[in-house]
Amino acid sequence: MYLKEINTPDLAQEFLQVAIELYKNDSNWIRPWDKDINDVFDAKKNKAFKTGEVTRWILRDKDGKLIGRIAAFVQKKYKNKGDDIPVGGIGFFECINNQQAADMLLDVAKHWLLQRGMEAMDGPINFGERDRWWGLVTEGFKEPIYLMNYNPPYYKELFETYGFNVFYNQICWYLGIDTQLQPKFYEQHKIYAAQPEFSARHIKKNQLEKFANDFCTVYNNAWAGHEGNKEMSKEMALKIFKAMKPVMDESLIWFAYHKEEPIAMWINLPDLNQIVKYLNGQFDLFSKLKFLWLRYRKVCKKFTGIVFGVVPEFQGKGVDYFMIVEAANLIQGERQYEELELQWQGDFNPKMLGISRNLGATQSRNLATYRYLFDRTKEFKRHPIL
Repeated sequence: MYLKEINTPDLAQEFLQVAIELYKNDSNWIRPWDKDINDVFDAKKNKAFKTGEVTRWILRDKDGKLIGRIAAFVQKKYKNKGDDIPVGGIGFFECINNQQAADMLLDVAKHWLLQRGMEAMDGPINFGERDRWWGLVTEGFKEPIYLMNYNPPYYKELFETYGFNVFYNQICWYLGIDTQLQPKFYEQHKIYAAQPEFSARHIKKNQLEKFANDFCTVYNNAWAGHEGNKEMSKEMALKIFKAMKPVMDESLIWFAYHKEEPIAMWINLPDLNQIVKYLNGQFDLFSKLKFLWLRYRKVCKKFTGIVFGVVPEFQGKGVDYFMIVEAANLIQGERQYEELELQWQGDFNPKMLGISRNLGATQSRNLATYRYLFDRTKEFKRHPIL
């Protein structure tokens, strides 16, 4: 077996090919858009390069066959609550079921990180935001939602045999669209619906800037400062909404207001993997036309929860129940979607887990962020509870 660092376009293509080879007989794997992987490693597309660096390798067997890959990276701003040492990251790990092969990949990443002053490595994670390519699947080995990692069950053993420990679990939730909400949702809805100063409405694409500003307001009040989340500018919020616009379904993005001030939000998007799986990783003109045709045909029956937030003054007061019932009334009435899967929630955040349970959701899958301490005598500590 031998490693090769990625330093040419041809080798970058082979980096993609590793997954194609490993999953060719796995019906649950959905080949991501090539561009979604390539953009992670493009300094012009990924802002993580402003404060970090990344490299990657492929692994071949003695006959030259592709059998593994890995990326290693450092980000100055990557930090979890309680961290007292610099931590690097590894991701985009793929490997045959062979511990020696896995060890070679993990060793080369570890040594690269050691050379850059890191004292631990987390993985598999993304070189960038936490909303994609984050975590190792340990339960629920089924079709991934868009931008979610997928892997075979044996990866867990490869990581844990190497010496990784679970830093935190990432819990995803499933909810059938016809699921009856608990009575307390309707009780709170009745209370707020009777007060004209409260309202809930879904997004309108022709008022994108207004709703982007509302998103910015709720996000900065509800999430900025939590778990490495920094305050968001209105310009960034608008940029995000413009990027989402081509795939938005207006009925899936909701805000609640008090005297026209945004106080809560529930951001969902159609699960694009229900379409991406028909495109074989491509995003050329033909694929774009096919994508639009499939969207028109409404083949997507699942949507995914992206962000949920309530400003502190209204947390625990039921305004989120009011908003959810308003959304459910519309979404259930349209009959396009059959299921909702909520993006992962860390097991360190019992408040968010409680919200999902209150919805009547059931756990759909579990991913795990692992940590490996380079000093093997140092005490390992899991992510603290928020």
